[in-house]
Amino acid sequence: MPKSRRTTPRTPRTLALLAAAALVLPVLTALAGPAGAAETAAGPTASVSMGDSYISGEAGRWQGNSLTTSGSRSGTDRAYTGSGYDPARVYGSTYASGCDRSDVAEIRSAGTISQNQVNLACSGAVSENVFRAANGGQSYKGEAPQADQLAGVARQYNVKLITLSIGGNDLGFADVISSCVQDYLIWYSYCHDDQQGEVDGKMDTAMAGVGKSIDEIRAVMSAAGYAAGSYRIVLQSYPSPIPRSAENRYPESGWTRANTGGCPFWNQDADWARDSLVPQISNRLAGVAAAKGVQFLDLRDLLQGREVCSKATKLASSSSAPSATTSEWARWLDMGSTTQGTLQESFHPNYYAQLALGRCLTLVNAQPTGNWSCRNTAGKDTTGVYLAARS
Repeated sequence: MPKSRRTTPRTPRTLALLAAAALVLPVLTALAGPAGAAETAAGPTASVSMGDSYISGEAGRWQGNSLTTSGSRSGTDRAYTGSGYDPARVYGSTYASGCDRSDVAEIRSAGTISQNQVNLACSGAVSENVFRAANGGQSYKGEAPQADQLAGVARQYNVKLITLSIGGNDLGFADVISSCVQDYLIWYSYCHDDQQGEVDGKMDTAMAGVGKSIDEIRAVMSAAGYAAGSYRIVLQSYPSPIPRSAENRYPESGWTRANTGGCPFWNQDADWARDSLVPQISNRLAGVAAAKGVQFLDLRDLLQGREVCSKATKLASSSSAPSATTSEWARWLDMGSTTQGTLQESFHPNYYAQLALGRCLTLVNAQPTGNWSCRNTAGKDTTGVYLAARS
């Protein structure tokens, strides 16, 4: 019920004060900027991650890989409850939808850079899942487009850093991997020759989507009252989850790459992926970052020496516990008789890599300008992760 009006008579002095206030109010409103801007600037700080599975936290469940199929899988399965498995312990409610935002996702592992961490990324997302719905954006896995979600975050918090990982699914990463695996296991042929053409055919459209994603983020932030220099956007690339052929601990012949190591790729295909495909994508993403005036974080070498089947690592076992110094930092393709976890976790940064990614982001946050490559130090845990200037 509306409150009753005041009945106190207005004196000439009261009327003068009201008239003065009427003149001043528009000036104050103009200085404050768009609605909500003043509240945003004064709110708690936040960092936001947007995009796909390589930043959502996919595979954060796993501390290395193990052939053990029961119990804690030799200590690698963080979803083990003591009597069963509960992936929601790692992915929370997003396990049900498949967005798989893990508790150690990059943004969470870089928790010291802001008071709040908001993970809007979702496993499997493409650029259209980032755009605003009003500008062609598509909902995904029951959630509104990520830019529309960002609008709410920008009003609630003082957003300082937005990190974006997108484009891989637009290029058909999953299809490339599937083709290469089938060519190794079934067709006994190479995949790099035909898959290079597939990637090339999608590249320009995919990069245009990445560029538009950045535009959409900026449009949202501007509408929320943020000045262009009041926050930063970092666009990041993708690491290679498999090693070069010379660095693979399993021979090309036989079945150990499939049923033991979980890396069923021919030598030529592995070398193509590591030294051609991943650098090609990184370089094109760097070009988008430069064109849009955002920082670029190159992750192509993040997993060097820590990839699935790398000679510098080993599987966890009952006699060798998983660790950041000896275990692989990426999830394998489970080819055993008993499936561990879900297929969509395959070839994603695992628990250790996500801690490393968090350190990358923390280090980049301390560098307000410039483009950087993130790398690891052989023989050290995630504290050995460092930045190198990217020319």
